[in-house]
Amino acid sequence: MLGTAPGGRPLVLDGGLATRLESYGCDLGGGLWSARLLAEAPELVRRAHRDYFEAGADVAIAAGYQASVPAFTARGAAETEARALIARSVELARAERDAFGAGLVAAGVGPYGAARADGSEYTGDYDLDEDGLYSWHRERWRLLAGAGADLIACETIPSMPEARALARLLEESPGARAWISFSCRDGERVSDGTPLREAAAELAPSHAAGRLVAVGVNCTAPRHVPALVRAVGGAGVPAVAYPNSGEAWDAVHRRWTGTSEPEEFGRAAVDWHAAGAVLVGGCCRTGPEHVRSVRAHLDRAAG
Repeated sequence: MLGTAPGGRPLVLDGGLATRLESYGCDLGGGLWSARLLAEAPELVRRAHRDYFEAGADVAIAAGYQASVPAFTARGAAETEARALIARSVELARAERDAFGAGLVAAGVGPYGAARADGSEYTGDYDLDEDGLYSWHRERWRLLAGAGADLIACETIPSMPEARALARLLEESPGARAWISFSCRDGERVSDGTPLREAAAELAPSHAAGRLVAVGVNCTAPRHVPALVRAVGGAGVPAVAYPNSGEAWDAVHRRWTGTSEPEEFGRAAVDWHAAGAVLVGGCCRTGPEHVRSVRAHLDRAAG
């Protein structure tokens, strides 16, 4: 099972990788998003990981979220190059972790909806069933599971069929450990409407077998996190929580609205831990300042 950091506090995850890369001036437009830089600017991916480690993160999530062989080959890469780029996401994070001297690396596995780049990672409205999702994820999963990561982060999963497909792949990967983190529509339900407590209960056997270290939520509004974490705990499974900054995207005016205040985010993280989260961090619109605040507040709370 996954241990905790010194003092009994949860392990601190990093913040938004794309958010940090954009802060350097990177243009992440297009279907590959952060994965573009695995080929074009790998040194910036390493720099982002370093920034988060230096801010206090215990875990770096590698840049595989939107990477896939079809996505790379559609943009001119040979299949062998595409496979190497997917594995590179973990290699870059491991290299920076080793240079820093501490920490864990989680291979990033985004949902099918991320590859479609149509927003369906927030609805689960897919054109594939569970078997189709299993087949679609399989090649990338095997590449990432064999790349030397400490964990596999299955992120922004919007539906139970996709979670089941990933749990099947995890079961077929001896020695691999993962978490499954859902996108949620409110304080109770996964994006496809499944109550999160029911989802966690269905996945609980994988946790009992030592494969699944946590179930939880990411890329969701912070205000929903306490109730969602308690729902996971009610199913007897440790929770992972790394929500967005608290801002909301105004599609009409094409801008972010609301607050992303790191101090407030760090204070909220203490509540997420108290509710049962063993892995705590940030997703979209969070940066090193949010991670630094999370780390400071959790350390203080641990005494």
